[in-house]
Amino acid sequence: MTGGVNHFLPGRTPLLADKAYAEVRDMIVTLRLPPGAPINEERLSAELGVGRTPLRDALKRLESETLVAIYPRQGTFVTEVNITDHGLIADVRRQLEGHAAQRAAERVTSADRTMLHELIAEVRHSDGGRETSMRLDTAIHRAIYRCAHNRYLESTLDHYYNLSLRIWYLFLEQLPEVDHVEHHVPMIEAILAGNGVLARELAVHHVDHFEQSVRETL
Repeated sequence: MTGGVNHFLPGRTPLLADKAYAEVRDMIVTLRLPPGAPINEERLSAELGVGRTPLRDALKRLESETLVAIYPRQGTFVTEVNITDHGLIADVRRQLEGHAAQRAAERVTSADRTMLHELIAEVRHSDGGRETSMRLDTAIHRAIYRCAHNRYLESTLDHYYNLSLRIWYLFLEQLPEVDHVEHHVPMIEAILAGNGVLARELAVHHVDHFEQSVRETL
């Protein structure tokens, strides 16, 4: 679970639903479940080790985030990717990512600091590679969202980040590998130092850089 707004009803096994949501979400954004693919609930339930009820709760949440579409009597399908939406998504993200980074710098806790230092160490010891780079990018962004300590902001950013991720994975081999030492370490260090203005500036620069890379690839 990413710490977003709880969409699950009491008594409906929220922990299992959260597990199902996170795993299916990651399967979708990394294209293991490609755009347009049908969701076989029975097979997916068995693969994830969860019952049909928490899986359906998870799918309803994913539908609200436009990652799946549920059609009565037809089934559930992964939504298609609209490449032209990337600029619109980036327009929202450059505002919210900057805000989240600034709030993280203002609200970072002792536990957050430990987590962020561990991420810096992971970046510095990474052997690189596009798949590893994207996993690190995801871990860093979601960590910063958590450090902002605003579940509504975190939930909203998760949504737009997930939409971006699918587009990035479509063009993973064509896009330049993210230089985390250049883009993320200074931002994390600004958060740790409590420098919200600099953290915001670096977050916006990172979104702009990636949006430009995608635009050039397209």
